[in-house]
Amino acid sequence: MTKFDMVLKIVQQTGLEQATVGRVVQLTLDAIIEALATEGRLELRGFGVFEVRVTKARKARNPRTGVEVPVPEGRRVRFRAGKVMEERVDGVAVAPARTSRPLGVR
Repeated sequence: MTKFDMVLKIVQQTGLEQATVGRVVQLTLDAIIEALATEGRLELRGFGVFEVRVTKARKARNPRTGVEVPVPEGRRVRFRAGKVMEERVDGVAVAPARTSRPLGVR
């Protein structure tokens, strides 16, 4: 599934305009990126946790020439799926996903 496919699915489910849904999806992804860049961690309850991990500097070998090359320290994003996601992906029977409510509504 691509981002465009996701937008179309949400449009079908909500009846909102495609441009509006596309903008909201992009803003959501931008917010995830910004949170990881500034805070290094983002927890979405019922979905999973994104964390930035630092990889150590190391030496690697060029497979063609065999020459060692230094690989600098880097930052990588790690995702750990939440329990509900893991169970649904694994095929375990769980309660259907509840419809999300607008923020601030209980």
